[in-house]
Amino acid sequence: MVAVSIGQSPGLFVRQRLEIARRLPADGCTLHQAEEYTRWLARTHYENFLVVTWLLPKRLRQPFYNLYAYCRWADDLGDEIGDPARALELLDWWEQELEKAFGGRPRHPVFVALAGTIEQFTLPAQPLRDLLQAFRQDQTVHRYPDWEAVLGYCRYSANPVGRLVLALCGYRDPERQRLSDCTCTALQLANFWQDVARDAERGRIYIPLDRMAAHGVSEEQVLARQFSPSYAALMRELVSRTRELFRAGAPLAEQVAPELRVDIELFTRGGLAVLDGIAAVGYDTLHHRPTVNRLRQMELLGRAIAARWHSALWGS
Repeated sequence: MVAVSIGQSPGLFVRQRLEIARRLPADGCTLHQAEEYTRWLARTHYENFLVVTWLLPKRLRQPFYNLYAYCRWADDLGDEIGDPARALELLDWWEQELEKAFGGRPRHPVFVALAGTIEQFTLPAQPLRDLLQAFRQDQTVHRYPDWEAVLGYCRYSANPVGRLVLALCGYRDPERQRLSDCTCTALQLANFWQDVARDAERGRIYIPLDRMAAHGVSEEQVLARQFSPSYAALMRELVSRTRELFRAGAPLAEQVAPELRVDIELFTRGGLAVLDGIAAVGYDTLHHRPTVNRLRQMELLGRAIAARWHSALWGS
């Protein structure tokens, strides 16, 4: 790893720059303070669907909050700094803090909270490191030639999260991991199609270039936010392929304990709701950014619960 050399302590720098650090306790804070912070972060900073519902077993709620806080910080260090070189330095600093946590010496509040989760659930380090690889890649790679290249990015940016969630739930087998990978990749893709305009502002295009060319859409049109029937057709194809991945991963909800099924199913329902929103605006994600508001989240939760009750009553 490269040593951080940004002229001031990384912790002080991010406190000044990142909104997520607004209520951050001091380094070396108590476990209670650290967990209070990760709960706040998870409950107030996620827009598309609920991170944790009241149906999730209580023993898993705080570990979910702690894991979310790690992922959210890594994401913001990569996306919200505005300087690729500095972002790379900060991601190196974040990995150093991760290594301290695995070494039993956590200092940053997020890792003070996460260290106990790592120990309790024997979480592997590699998925946590893989996430950082994706955010580093964002600083240097801004175009993807084809679908496989985009899926390769998702292998690091999204799939590790699902595998860590499975580990929290007590599952580490290859089949459940495969289903989780399908869902997590689909979630990442839905986010890409939702955020085309935002990513373009950063000079990034995650839409496969070969699919753009097939529909007659140029990079310049995307960066200039020039919507056209060709762009709508392109987005319609991408949304359709993403729906297929959600369908492929959907059986995972039937392969976990009943007490976990609604929460696992909500990941799929939330992602599909984003895709529905994209379709509802005529696939114009250059000028619209469909989101899943709180009311819609409650509706999705209600549908998931109803589906579970129907399954329990009728066995299907």
